[in-house]
Amino acid sequence: MLHYAIVFFIIAIIAAVLGFGGIAAGAASIAKILFVVFLILAIASFFFGRGR
Repeated sequence: MLHYAIVFFIIAIIAAVLGFGGIAAGAASIAKILFVVFLILAIASFFFGRGR
């Protein structure tokens, strides 16, 4: 999931450099959402995985 967040972040940077503001904003928002989901899952697996 972190891989997809990084990919969308790179797409957002490239689109912003080329002048595509709408596409850059959309890709950046998707990257933010994926990163937050990754953090939530990583923290949950850290706490629930310690019991084993």
